[in-house]
Amino acid sequence: MTLRPRRFRHALKVLHLWLGLSLGVLLALVTLSGSVLLFEDPLFAAGHPELTSRPLPDLATQGRSLQAILASPEGKGLRGLSFPDAELPVWEAQQRGGDRVYFDATDGTQLLQRAKSSDGLLLLMDWHTHLLSGEVGETVLGFVACTGLFMLFSGVWLYWPGRQRALRHLKPHTQPPVLRWASLHRFVGVVALPLLVVMIGTGTTMAYRGAVRTGLAAAFGERAPARPPKTPPSHESIDWPAVLAAAQAAAPDAQLTRLMLPSKDNGTLTLRIRRPGEWNPAGRSSLWMDPVAVKVLGGDDATKLGPGGRLANALFPIHSAAVGGTTWRVLACLTGMLPMFLLVTGFLFWRARQRRR
Repeated sequence: MTLRPRRFRHALKVLHLWLGLSLGVLLALVTLSGSVLLFEDPLFAAGHPELTSRPLPDLATQGRSLQAILASPEGKGLRGLSFPDAELPVWEAQQRGGDRVYFDATDGTQLLQRAKSSDGLLLLMDWHTHLLSGEVGETVLGFVACTGLFMLFSGVWLYWPGRQRALRHLKPHTQPPVLRWASLHRFVGVVALPLLVVMIGTGTTMAYRGAVRTGLAAAFGERAPARPPKTPPSHESIDWPAVLAAAQAAAPDAQLTRLMLPSKDNGTLTLRIRRPGEWNPAGRSSLWMDPVAVKVLGGDDATKLGPGGRLANALFPIHSAAVGGTTWRVLACLTGMLPMFLLVTGFLFWRARQRRR
């Protein structure tokens, strides 16, 4: 039995209201943290000028410092490292618990350690991506983001007065309070809809990135991305300067960005590289190497992917404002604040209506 249009509209209003006053709080706090994290790099640089003011050594020197890092007690248990670059000319290492350690790119000495449990920016990042709850939090976050998209589209559907009256119906009012908060809520929700859909939509894909990537590849009839080959783990020493030199020679036009260390079960070394034209700051291309034999085993070139793969790779740079320059970064920052504005105006509208009744 189908609901009559009026009953359906009333049910949608109630659902829109209570989702906004419950899960909307969580969504607003997550997007607000995202606005701050858009400026994570300059905030970190401002707090640690002793790291960013160092000269950037050449690749051979970086290789020797990497050799020293991985041979040191501090180098044990590292998951991977980000290469030094002009903006942060030190090694940034990721530990398995989520802490980060910074090493001198010249001699490998430890310069700084940031604990995820006490560092403000790392805590904010963990909240924004995992709700401080690991994989469970990431799953919940994906559901909250989907709910946010539902609230946006249901809000526009509830607002729609017909094409001829659409612009007139958006006019903000000052009095009475019920109309003031309702008109402000409606105006911002409708006018900013494209920006909100882009930011919340791309954020949703981050929570389901594996399924999104697979789905886009299937939609465009593309093959699934190749996986790194497995090589037997080895306890032999690795000539890291030679490994880095071989990697750069295999991709002379690319920037080496990240290094994922071999595991106990697989001796293959994976390097992330950024080829010209890639939007992702770390690149989505990779090289696979046997580090003991100093041999390149293969890799993938993100610039040669089909439309599905390129679209999947574009989602994170758009969400993080890695492309678009200052204009898009500012717009993205303001967009991240809007769910809190919609939450507050929606609550004030609800409260004013309750008092009026």
